[in-house]
Formats: sequence, structure tokens, C-alpha cells
Amino acid sequence: MKETKLIAQLRTPRGSGEAGRLRRTGFFPAVVYGEGRPGLSITINEHDFVMMLRAHRSENMILDLTVEGTEKPYKVMLKAIQHHPITGRIIHVDFYEISMTRKIHIEVPIKLVGDPVGVVQEGGILEHVLRSLQVTCLPGDLVEEIELDVSELRVGKTLRVHDVVVDEQKLKVMDDPEQVVVAIAAPRSEEEEEAAEAADAAAAAAGPEVLSEKKDEEGAEGASEKGKEAPEKKEKK
Repeated sequence: MKETKLIAQLRTPRGSGEAGRLRRTGFFPAVVYGEGRPGLSITINEHDFVMMLRAHRSENMILDLTVEGTEKPYKVMLKAIQHHPITGRIIHVDFYEISMTRKIHIEVPIKLVGDPVGVVQEGGILEHVLRSLQVTCLPGDLVEEIELDVSELRVGKTLRVHDVVVDEQKLKVMDDPEQVVVAIAAPRSEEEEEAAEAADAAAAAAGPEVLSEKKDEEGAEGASEKGKEAPEKKEKK
């Protein structure tokens, strides 16, 4: 796997106010976690980080993280990226420090390759059931994604975990070998399409009625409870 370099600065001030000020200047807060030591608080340039992500096919990457003011770079991997719920901008990142000689357990995305015969020629529907594999490997053997050729897949056929080709000398797949990864479902008939649309319409129409009934029931229960409380107060008097 290609290794990437990233530069960061130590971060001393804490709190939401400081984090907001950082983001307004084009930076965001981050933390580097390591085994047996507290997290290291840092700041990262947002533009540099986004450009780095765009150069990779997935977020599975090894970084040489240089923190200004420290002696040597940290070998790290991305642990979590937090995005703003409205703007989508990155607001916080967690890294974890790794050892290149110790195996890691990680999730690797599955990329489907090719146009299935069952879709192109037979009108079937592709169902991508399992989108990633759980694997253990040394950091240096990690891949950004695992390709699965689906071009020969016909209607009614499936590909399972054991059909995914990986370098078994480097990657150990932890998922159930019989777990379905991708399938080609038969196309629906016009009657089935109409029945499905009717069912969806009926479910949508029934939604508000159920909520209304629930509120009415809650109101009735509330009135009943109040009715029960009144005699108790009179008895106390």
C-alpha cells in the first residue's frame, strides 16, 4: 500500500470555542491515539487533508504523520472522520498509531467490477448485500479495496465470501465463507410491480392513522389517570 505524508501541529487550547476558531481559519482538531499513552491533540489543515483523501480510493491508508515539535513521524491509520451534519465539512478526525510488525483487524470495501450478464442481457436486478470484508493483516499488506468480478453473474446466481479472491498469504478473511456478497434477482413482473406499489401506497396512507390512534390512546390513558388521581386527593382531605 502507498504510504502518505501529512503534517500537523500540536494543539494546546481545548473546548468548542477554540475548535470553532480553528475551523474558521481552515484547520480542524484531531487526536492521535496510541497504546499505553494518552491521546495527542493536534490540528490539521483542512485543504491538505481533503486533497490527501481524494488521492485514495478508500479511507484505508497508512500515514506518516509529522507533528511539528515532536521528534519523529507517527505511523498512523484513520480511525474515524466526523463530518458536519449540514455542510458535510470535516470537523474532527481520530487517528490510531500502529506498529508495522503487528497485525491489525480492519474492514476493507468490496468493489464490484464488470457488468453482470444477468442485468445487461436478462433484465435482472443486482443486489450488493455485503459491501466490505473483515480482514486481519500486517499494515504493510493492507489494500484499499478488494475487487470482485461480477460480469458472468446470471439471474438467480450469487457470489459468496469464498468466491472473493484475496492473497491468502497476506490477508485473512474473518467473515463467514457462505455469506452472500452479491446476487442477481429476477426482474419483477408488471403484476408484482403494481402489487408492490399498491403496498407502499397503503403503508404510506396508514402511517398517519396509526400515529393518530396512538395519540388518542395516550390521551385516553392520560384522562383515565387523572380520573384516578381525583378520588385519592379527596380521600386525603
